[in-house]
Amino acid sequence: MKIHYLQHVPFEGPANIEAWAKSRGHDLSGTRLFSDEKLPELANFDWLIVMGGPMNIYEHDKYPWLVREKEFIGQAIARSKIVLGICLGAQLMADVLSGIVQRNEYREIGWFPVELTEEAKASPLFAALPERFTALHWHGDTFEIPAGAMRAAESQACPNQAFVLGKAVGLQFHLESSQSSIASLLQNCADELTEGPYVQKPDELLAQPDQYSQIRGLMERFLDNMESLPVNI
Repeated sequence: MKIHYLQHVPFEGPANIEAWAKSRGHDLSGTRLFSDEKLPELANFDWLIVMGGPMNIYEHDKYPWLVREKEFIGQAIARSKIVLGICLGAQLMADVLSGIVQRNEYREIGWFPVELTEEAKASPLFAALPERFTALHWHGDTFEIPAGAMRAAESQACPNQAFVLGKAVGLQFHLESSQSSIASLLQNCADELTEGPYVQKPDELLAQPDQYSQIRGLMERFLDNMESLPVNI
């Protein structure tokens, strides 16, 4: 299988997704939008994964490649590709699907529980995840669930943590993060760690050795499940 990812900043790559792809023998390629790399032909990949990033989906003047990225995501969805968006990636997908993206009531950065909705508990796609689990969060914005999509997960700070519409899957939370990728986030985005009820300190973010292996396992099982499901998930 050929998997292509869109990367928005040098310090937020596929991490656990890359490890999974290599272990399963899949081809993995990427477009580094921050370097103005060319987007691939749609025929050249099976899955599209849209990574996170510190920018907002509406900062077109500062990041002009966001416009063509959104067009590309829309084309991939229209061509019935499996598209997985994470954090910013999920927000971009929601925007493409006419869901509003706006500032969340709380900035959510740290290790916090996620709960599946009743609909997700009955969904074969989310059968790989427990009904309640801890994930990494790092976001200030949130997405509205696109029309016709299933709201799949929630947290105390953010009611819209995941959605599914056809083959498009958006996750606000992070399961792809590794210890080194979290350290890179702290190195590059420490200014976002403002005071708030759902913002943890750097030592709290890093002092979670059990969580690294846990979310890696959840990411692997979720991707395995996506791969094994029928064409229309």
